[in-house]
Amino acid sequence: MLSPNRFGYSVRQAWNNKHGLKLNRVLKYVALFAIGVSSFVVLRRMDVACRGGSRTAPTVLKGYTETVTSKNGEKISFEMVAVPGGTFVMGSPQNEPGHKDDEGPQHEVRVAPFYICTTETTLELFLAYYEETMSAKKEFTAAEEARKEAEQSRNDVDAITGPTPVYGDLTMGYGKKNPAIGMTWHNAMTFCRWLSGKTGRKYRLPTEAEWEYACRAGSTGGSRTAPTGFGNDPNQLKDYVWYKADSDGEPHEVARKKPNGWGLYDMLGNVREWVYDFYNSTAYTEVANKNLVVNPTGPKSGKVHTTRGGAYDSSIEELRCAARAFEEKWWRMNDPQIPKSKWWLPQMDFIGFRVATSIDPNDKSIGNQNNGKK
Repeated sequence: MLSPNRFGYSVRQAWNNKHGLKLNRVLKYVALFAIGVSSFVVLRRMDVACRGGSRTAPTVLKGYTETVTSKNGEKISFEMVAVPGGTFVMGSPQNEPGHKDDEGPQHEVRVAPFYICTTETTLELFLAYYEETMSAKKEFTAAEEARKEAEQSRNDVDAITGPTPVYGDLTMGYGKKNPAIGMTWHNAMTFCRWLSGKTGRKYRLPTEAEWEYACRAGSTGGSRTAPTGFGNDPNQLKDYVWYKADSDGEPHEVARKKPNGWGLYDMLGNVREWVYDFYNSTAYTEVANKNLVVNPTGPKSGKVHTTRGGAYDSSIEELRCAARAFEEKWWRMNDPQIPKSKWWLPQMDFIGFRVATSIDPNDKSIGNQNNGKK
């Protein structure tokens, strides 16, 4: 017969054996779950880093102010905003109001992080470039022949051969805070080379994919609702866009309307913007069979280049992030020269551009307030 103490010990031992085993199992499962969650987080972060971002995992980046010094000693500044890398659906569906065939088929695109200017390039900055690099007409041919040799031997901004004198008034009567206008794609690209030489940072035109991604500002909605959230309401449209109904038939100073969700002004309306890519109406068809297109730069060759964003004379249907346009022959009709100038589109006050630059993780000068060279 068991004594009370012995009996009590046996009961406690049995209870501990039974319930202690369950407790150990619970603790084991909890530990395994915690390890699994931690592994998932680490792998997810690695995946985002490799992919350059995603729809739901924003990359923390900071913008910066760039300042250049003109030939006359004037300091001119502009803001660059950091755009997180990510994946988005490029183009528009057939049922989107205003949809055109060259906007489809829709396809998934991934872009790396980059910087883009908050505004279109201003006349103030473009005039600094023009005055510093303009080639006299009689010297133009000789200068072009010497350009390649000069570029190979020098990396100085002085080696850049700029545009010939413009036919007419470059400003077309607009103020220095208005967007620069009437330049060809070639002229805009040359400006980017000049700006790169002035700052030591490689500026360029945004690609068509980068431009649309920045215009959408992270939204997965329709290509008009993305930058503003106003849909087709013309009353709200006027808060964000200079277009046919509110522009009085002319472009306006940059950054006078509200910006999109990423702080970019006038992505729609005001003036059309040159992008890097050649235009091809079937460009999307050629890449649509791929599961994912990474950092596309458009067709390898072509006759004209793409423009984006619409202008001050655009209808509502044109004011969509997915809407595409291109240089048309009549854009050069006011140029009396034969052959037509490679630099200018005289009196065409609806075409401009904004600059972009890739993100170099080793660039320690990002954030400096003045990177101009005297």
